[in-house]
Amino acid sequence: MNLGTVRPYARGMIAQTIQLALAPVFVLVAIGNIMNLLSTRLGRIVDRSRHLQERHTATSGPDHDAVVIEMRAIARRIHLITRAIFLMVLSGLTIGVTVAVLFLEEFVAVRLQFAAAGLFLIAIGLLMWALMLFLAETRVASSQLRIPRSLLELERDL
Repeated sequence: MNLGTVRPYARGMIAQTIQLALAPVFVLVAIGNIMNLLSTRLGRIVDRSRHLQERHTATSGPDHDAVVIEMRAIARRIHLITRAIFLMVLSGLTIGVTVAVLFLEEFVAVRLQFAAAGLFLIAIGLLMWALMLFLAETRVASSQLRIPRSLLELERDL
C-alpha cells in the first residue's frame, strides 16, 4: 500500500472522529461554565462565613443563636458546593478520557466504542449528581432567605 492511499483514509477517519468527539467537548464546555458558577457561589459563601465568624464572638443571646443557625446552614452549603465541584471535575476528566478513547480507537484500530459510550454515560451521571447537589445547595440557601412577614407590610395597599 502506498502512502498516497493511506493519507486520505486517515484524514477522513480523523475528521469523522473529531465530529464524533464534538458532543463530549460541548458537554465539557458546559461543565466548565457550571464550575465557574459553583466556584463563584463558594467564594460568596466563604465570605459570608468569615463575616459570621467575626459576629460569633461579638454576639450573645438570641442574636448569637441566629448567627450559629446561619453558620450551620453555611457549613452545609459549603459541603454541598465542594462535593458538586468535585463531581464536576470528575465528570470533566471522564469526558476528556472519553475523547481520548475515541481518538485512540482510530489510531490503534481497536474497538473501544463500548468503552467510550460507558465513559460518556459515567460522565453524564456525575454531572447529574453534581447538579442535584447544586439544587440541594440552592434549597438550603433559599431556606435561609425567608423574609419575615412583618417586613413585607402585607396589610398596606401599595
